[in-house]
Amino acid sequence: MHHLKIVITKQNGKQSIGQGFSPNELKEAGVNMQQAKQIGLRVDVKRKSTHQENVDCIKAHAKATPKVAKPKPVFKQKKLKPKQTTHNR
Repeated sequence: MHHLKIVITKQNGKQSIGQGFSPNELKEAGVNMQQAKQIGLRVDVKRKSTHQENVDCIKAHAKATPKVAKPKPVFKQKKLKPKQTTHNR
């Protein structure tokens, strides 16, 4: 299940491979944007349509993918040392 095919139906009835799942498809499958990125699903925010094939594919992939919480990166701020200035005039 490494490569998922996103199916899009064009206006002329032909199907093509899409760039990512629509936010509506993710919502219907019960997956939010952050979870989709964590399990490796591509999201196309420009798409508005919902295809049941894609929703079923998202559900199957989310169920098969183990729930591993990735550690959040911790950014520590460096303590700034005051500059020691000596004026030699």
